[in-house]
Amino acid sequence: MTPQKRRPRGTGGLTYRESDGMWIGRVDFGYTPQGTRDRRTVSSKRKAEAQRKLRDLVLERNRGGTGRNPRITVKAWADKWLPDHLASVSPNTQPTDRGAVNKWIIPVLGHRRIAELTPADVRALRNAIVGAGRSSTTAATYQRIFLKMLKDADAEGIDVPGRVLRAKTAKNAVNDRLDIPVDQALRVLKVVGQRADSSRWLFSMLYGVRQGEALGLTWDAVDFDAAVVVIEWQLQPLTRDHIQPDGYRAKHLTGRMWLTETKTEQGERGLPLVPLMAASLAAHRETWQPNPWGLVWTLNGKPISDDRDRAAWKAIQAEAGVAHPTGRPWHLHECRHTVITLLKRAGVDDAVIERIVGQSKLVKKYLHLVGEDSRTAMEGLSETLRIEP
Repeated sequence: MTPQKRRPRGTGGLTYRESDGMWIGRVDFGYTPQGTRDRRTVSSKRKAEAQRKLRDLVLERNRGGTGRNPRITVKAWADKWLPDHLASVSPNTQPTDRGAVNKWIIPVLGHRRIAELTPADVRALRNAIVGAGRSSTTAATYQRIFLKMLKDADAEGIDVPGRVLRAKTAKNAVNDRLDIPVDQALRVLKVVGQRADSSRWLFSMLYGVRQGEALGLTWDAVDFDAAVVVIEWQLQPLTRDHIQPDGYRAKHLTGRMWLTETKTEQGERGLPLVPLMAASLAAHRETWQPNPWGLVWTLNGKPISDDRDRAAWKAIQAEAGVAHPTGRPWHLHECRHTVITLLKRAGVDDAVIERIVGQSKLVKKYLHLVGEDSRTAMEGLSETLRIEP
């Protein structure tokens, strides 16, 4: 009779329990922090399944019991990861990340074990999103969120195949945003000049500020004596269940409206208040309706929503008879493209342009941004547009 080989020490073993027909396996993890024995159990009515669970448990024990569970699914990790992740990103980013996880990542890949993921799963997420009619840009954004989720899982000790973390994301869709031609910009400015809120639109067309930065501008950020406008806040509608990360600056105004810190640290900047803009703001101040927050522009004394603001911008274009080459109205953000392009054509240094539009990675404090180079650039832009103060 051939002697039976002894099972390697520490690999655990199965026993059959006739009372309920279950296969039971136990693995000794040593001691808990409280000093008691840490014995963990697996079970299944199928012997092969019980053996697989036992091997996984031994593997976890051998890796230190740090939570490297080769059976954990994408959904199980997402449920744990999402609340912590949302608490670390800005409130205006939270709806996108929450939607990516709950509407796409979990439905498409939630059943998959993380340890068994392949680059094909990352592509499957892209295919599902694009197949539902969403753009490849959206797919790329959600794929990056998924990979961020997996990188955090790997950092926590969960087995994540390295080839998945190196998977490529979709390419962004072709962007048809352009700069507004000067002749069309002049026609828009002619219409703007007849409006009571002309300073609102002149501010965007001269400085290329983001929509939220314009709508969140307050009078205490306008210094007529120093000829400076400070961009420090932006108006943002936030969801009622948003989470404010530690150190995040925000001021609640009313309803869903908040003043939040600018998009990036470089977003905080000072803009030279050129004569044309100073005159327009001064005229607006004479007829300004006070509001509790000191907002420069309001609608019936309340913060202006981004939807209302966009509707007004479309109405201005319709009156001016201008449009994008595709026939659609120009996006408000294309004023930003226009300012950058015109400054570039005028030979303004890239670093100066970055400081004006708030995308510089080199300048840290906005008070250093209002130099003669920035002021000269803005005055040159006014001349390019043939605007007289």
